[in-house]
Amino acid sequence: MFERGSLSVEIYRPRKLDPQTPHDQDELYVVISGSGAFVKDGVSQPFEPGEVLFVAAGVPHRFESFSDDFATWVIFYGPRGGE
Repeated sequence: MFERGSLSVEIYRPRKLDPQTPHDQDELYVVISGSGAFVKDGVSQPFEPGEVLFVAAGVPHRFESFSDDFATWVIFYGPRGGE
């Protein structure tokens, strides 16, 4: 949706299953709608609209047990390999 320099912003809306693999940039998720569990580096935490979730580059993560209306902004930034 938007890119400038190392910054990339998009909306992420997985359906049924989140197939993500670790990314090579740091990222933020800003949850727009829905709820579920966010698993980062093996640790699960619940999420709901308005939450901001940070993931460092290279860290395994995914959304699980999320509602059908789940949508989040995802913001990638910084150098490859993270800051």
